Amino acid sequence: MRDADTAPAAHHDDHHADVSGGWLRPAVFGAMDGLVTNIALIAGVGGGGVSPRSIVLTGVAGLVAGAISMGLGEYTSVRTQNEQVEHEVAKERRELERNPAAEARELAQMWIKRGLPPELAHQVATVVGRDIDQAVRVHAQEELGIDPHETASPWTAAFSSFLCFSAGALVPLMPYLLGASALWLALLAGAIGLFVAGALTARFTHRTWWASGLRQLVFGIAAAVITYGIGKVIGITVG
Repeated sequence: MRDADTAPAAHHDDHHADVSGGWLRPAVFGAMDGLVTNIALIAGVGGGGVSPRSIVLTGVAGLVAGAISMGLGEYTSVRTQNEQVEHEVAKERRELERNPAAEARELAQMWIKRGLPPELAHQVATVVGRDIDQAVRVHAQEELGIDPHETASPWTAAFSSFLCFSAGALVPLMPYLLGASALWLALLAGAIGLFVAGALTARFTHRTWWASGLRQLVFGIAAAVITYGIGKVIGITVG
């Protein structure tokens, strides 16, 4: 028997996660990139036999350069995408102003193809077309697959990426900054960071925490092994 006190999920404002804020993707990407980049960087120069001081200098330089690059890259990419959306939406608005009847028929045909009765589809399309702002939004959603009122913030993406890359890149450096001089401690810290970061991303997805953690750990180990081997070969050759 169905519990009468149980309200449908749709009645709750928070039954879906916010997927349009523009912070999650750059945050996850930034954190993972920071971890993998500095783990690989430290493994590479460590494999080459440089001193702990040189490893710290290299890691800090990688952190600063990578964080700035990630922040600027995210800002530019999201801003460019938003400008493209604005251009397409403006184009759609012009078409609605010039040929409202043709646009209404086009919208109705889309709904008819999805199974809506023709008479109802044309009726709804006509009603939607009476409000130009609403018509622009509906046409943008139906024709372009976007909501012009829910574009990501380039500043949010930039700061999320910058901060999370910095945090991720700092993890494998911590043993050296705390006075340790063994490469394996830095790599262990990085491995733990990768697993924890991967496990945390499972909160936003359907994957299990351990599967997400292991996936990121495998990627990081692969990068570290490759760069360590290259650093070892170069160190022996140059030495």
